[in-house]
Amino acid sequence: MLKMFSTQLTGLFKRIQDKEESIEDSARLLAQAIVGDGTIYLFATNEMAGVINEAMVSAEPLQNTAVWNLQNLDDVKPNDRFLLISRNSDDPDAYRLAKQLNSRHISFVSISTILSADNEGIQNIADVHIDLTLKKGLLPDEFGNRYGYPALMAALYAYYGIKFTIDEILSEFD
Repeated sequence: MLKMFSTQLTGLFKRIQDKEESIEDSARLLAQAIVGDGTIYLFATNEMAGVINEAMVSAEPLQNTAVWNLQNLDDVKPNDRFLLISRNSDDPDAYRLAKQLNSRHISFVSISTILSADNEGIQNIADVHIDLTLKKGLLPDEFGNRYGYPALMAALYAYYGIKFTIDEILSEFD
């Protein structure tokens, strides 16, 4: 079973890797905060908070980050940026914050799965959105159902793509 999961996970990572242009655009937008002495505010829902932990307290944290705990948006400076991470693009908490950011013209990147292109979601208002393409579990069971839904792993993969690109951008400024 682990071999099948690994194969499916590799395919998922490949689909995210194919969004290289969105990853680069995300990194450029977020790097503006670092270069401009701003803050990258991180907001994640549910299990996606693991990305925040990785960005804040890992062996290689992302520079100039802070966790967004629904503070007052009046405190956000023009050179600040946001990274929103949710399982799905229609997550109510992430979408509510996205609408507030959009109404105040605060730039942000979002990472989530778009369940339906017809549904309104953060992908429609984010400056850059990375679709995780994880609509169902990766493994089939004997009843035709799917399980093994590694949303956090997919989000971490996208995050690392962004982080590595930010690091490359910043190395050009040194």
